[in-house]
Amino acid sequence: MGAAGFGAPAHAELAQAYAAVRARSLQIAAPLSAEDCCAQSMPDASPVKWHLAHTTWFFETFLLEPREQDFAPFHPAFRVLFNSYYNGVGAKHPRPRRGLLTRPSLDEVRAYREQVDRRMARLLETEQVAGLGALLVLGLQHEQQHQELMLTDLKHLLAQNPLYPAYAPEPLARAATPPALEFIGFAGGLAEIGYGGRAFCFDNELPRHRTYLAPFALASRLVTNGEYLEFVEAGGYRDPALWLAEGWDQVCAGEIVQPLYWVEQDGIWQEFTLHGVQPLDPARPVTHVSLYEADAYARWRGARLPTEAEWEFAARQAALGAPGLHPDAADGAGLQQMFGACWQWTSSSYAPYPGYAPAPGAIGEYNGKFMVNQYVLRGSSCATPAGHARPSYRNFFPAGARWQFTGIRLAR
Repeated sequence: MGAAGFGAPAHAELAQAYAAVRARSLQIAAPLSAEDCCAQSMPDASPVKWHLAHTTWFFETFLLEPREQDFAPFHPAFRVLFNSYYNGVGAKHPRPRRGLLTRPSLDEVRAYREQVDRRMARLLETEQVAGLGALLVLGLQHEQQHQELMLTDLKHLLAQNPLYPAYAPEPLARAATPPALEFIGFAGGLAEIGYGGRAFCFDNELPRHRTYLAPFALASRLVTNGEYLEFVEAGGYRDPALWLAEGWDQVCAGEIVQPLYWVEQDGIWQEFTLHGVQPLDPARPVTHVSLYEADAYARWRGARLPTEAEWEFAARQAALGAPGLHPDAADGAGLQQMFGACWQWTSSSYAPYPGYAPAPGAIGEYNGKFMVNQYVLRGSSCATPAGHARPSYRNFFPAGARWQFTGIRLAR
């Protein structure tokens, strides 16, 4: 996801925001053991310990190193161990092998965070906001992205355990029946797409530009578990006419047979959540589905997935949702669940906007080089930190990705 910025908050606000974001990462990790924080369940996911260290590496590398007098890293090896994909910074530890980093210990990573936070506090006392603000805000937005990844990567890890341990012990309450799904029409026409404010945005949201939209309609809410179960029980995973070729190959290979965390035992459907295994709630949104599954379901319903421009055009007046550990059911009239429930697949390939230009230097690697073989998701999920979502935000993943809180909004 990307790098850019407009205005920066006031100096005191920056210091407060830094402290709050950094504390939130530690709060997410607080219920976990050192063993929980070290394991890696698949190459696309990272250990919680690595997330805690990498977000600290970002501040040490991009803010402290160019500005501190007599800069000395906390540990020279961390420059390689906790570099993610910044080729301009230097060598990287292979992503699929992050779970093999039993050392440094979780305690040492916490000490790394504490030391960098002290150094950042001193920097914030002396550095002019004009020279620091935009990059600091990028670092905080980057850490918020990793806070969401901490939860989704952890969920995938816990799901590999046959005990199905819960991250949060309290059970999920059964949701009330959502309103009937309706299609809300939009006249289309020339639309301004992309970020147009004066606060922070990522560079992939720029430049704001005009595009033409034919008349379209968007579903009033997300597809529910109950509605998706109808697709499963009607043989949706056995009908090749519904599937894109790569998706059907995955079905035939047994790689996808139902949403990622659904579990059927003795004819009863359950769902693994961060609250542990729960009865499948028909009212809550179906989540952890791939683009292939979302597209197949849309075809089955005689609909399609929205383009990202349609989604953004419709979302401008939608309310932002509150964060949590599992998506809630829709409740109300009009467009519901545009934010705060599930990321929503679009039919749009992840590509640069007309006139896009990445930032110079290593920071420019944040977004542009990933604009290939991925699809755009819009909105935000229950795991997205408060204040992180906006209508122009462009998330992106490969078509087969399912470990994020991804859901389905239909369009016509």
